[in-house]
Amino acid sequence: MKKLISTDKAPAAIGPYSQAIQFSGLLFVSGQIAIDPKTGEFVEGGIEAQTEQVVLENLKAIIEEAGMTLKNVLKCSCFLKNMEDFVTFNSVYERYFGEIPPARETIEVARLPKDAMVEVSAICGVEK
Repeated sequence: MKKLISTDKAPAAIGPYSQAIQFSGLLFVSGQIAIDPKTGEFVEGGIEAQTEQVVLENLKAIIEEAGMTLKNVLKCSCFLKNMEDFVTFNSVYERYFGEIPPARETIEVARLPKDAMVEVSAICGVEK
């Protein structure tokens, strides 16, 4: 049975979707952008500040609400507004995923919600 995962420690959904859905040992986390859930405002700063908000704060909060940690992340989908930010994005991203980082793809896109510079979604799992 699928279970809704929601926390006020991450931004509320800005459309008809859930922050995350848990199903059969897997967690599917919707794409997160750099919105501070405390203020509802977009995080100022460049790609480094936005990546920290997306990964460290928003994704982590949702994953922890489901009883998991960043170590449970199996795959990320990463979207960058500008591929010129790839090196900086990677330097922040790698700090959070340890020695066995998840599988991922990184794609440059024309535009992201609220003109964000980065968006990341994740799939997590637990061993049964």
